[in-house]
Amino acid sequence: MNVSRSTARSPYMEWAKLQLAAKYNLATSGMISLPLAELGVKIEELEINGPSIYGYDPLLKAIADRYRVPQESVVSAVGTSLANYLALAAITEPGDEVLIEQPSYGPILDVAQYLGLTVRRFARPAEMNFALDLADLERQLTPRTRALVICNLHNPSGAFIPNPVLGEVATLARKTNTYIVVDEVYREMLFEQEPQTAFHLDPERFIITNSLTKAYGLSGLRCGWLLAPSDIAERMWHINDLHGATFAHPAELLSVIAFSKLDQISAHMKALLDTNRALLKNFLDSRNDLDYFWPEYGTIVFPRLRTEKSSWSAAALGCAENSLPAEGKTSTSTTEEFCTMLRNDFDTSVVPGRFFETPSRFRMGVGIATEAVKDALNQLERALDKILSPSRP
Repeated sequence: MNVSRSTARSPYMEWAKLQLAAKYNLATSGMISLPLAELGVKIEELEINGPSIYGYDPLLKAIADRYRVPQESVVSAVGTSLANYLALAAITEPGDEVLIEQPSYGPILDVAQYLGLTVRRFARPAEMNFALDLADLERQLTPRTRALVICNLHNPSGAFIPNPVLGEVATLARKTNTYIVVDEVYREMLFEQEPQTAFHLDPERFIITNSLTKAYGLSGLRCGWLLAPSDIAERMWHINDLHGATFAHPAELLSVIAFSKLDQISAHMKALLDTNRALLKNFLDSRNDLDYFWPEYGTIVFPRLRTEKSSWSAAALGCAENSLPAEGKTSTSTTEEFCTMLRNDFDTSVVPGRFFETPSRFRMGVGIATEAVKDALNQLERALDKILSPSRP
């Protein structure tokens, strides 16, 4: 369904900006913010203005070198969100068909609808641990499919797609002359010695979006990019002329410095994430009221409550009813009510699954400080216990 451009909005981004904050925050999917001091930069090393026309050459070179691609295939963007917009805008026209995974990150669907695209879906089923269903993908691909869109790591589940599987996707896409857009922003959380990208599987078919925002605690730099065939990259630069024209030069300078220090930053973030993931795994294993798939990498997990509202304790029922706005008491799912109770009565935030087309689940992330993870998991445990008490052994 297409939307009016004058009334377009992104429900998830609105929620993330206005409702996400809580004392105990398990809703964020990125790593903890990196202090500016860690970049070792002095204010006199920065300039307000610089030679950034179609990208800042040292930054484009840093990206090209890191991923071993030609510099003419690199396009700067303000974060992965704008990169995803540029990717679809550069290869489609209104009415074109685009195939998007389900469940999906909501803003990708929002962009496709904003561009007037005909959106079709292919499955990433929970019963398959959110892996790509290649059989379903093959059924859904047609000669009308201009692009298919994938997140790797998958958002919201964190499921990883290995290169051999992406190679099979490319084989299918060649049959219908379809571009493959892969959002790799969470793939950075593999913290590889030699970073990999699906772009190398077929540089004429894959278009990659990425940024420094999630894995390295550098969201404020808004340093995003695309890897694309050179002719499509040129289109993206011209489309960006309509939106942002040039980039904030101090952020470009800081991004170049960040790229020079990514090995050290990666080591720090990986150690923190390994510790936090162990805490999360132990917590999930201790619960008999959550069903979950455990991803190999990343900050996020996408569990499902095993308890229906009919089995909630009286105390929890009263808490949930009092937490909901009047119009939500009959229409909100059990999980939505739990998320609301968790936020209002335990000052703890997770992301309701409705933002990922899966209202029976919620997304939680552990990229924050370890002590904060411990405190937040303790609050989550209290909320879950309140649902089952006194029946929980």
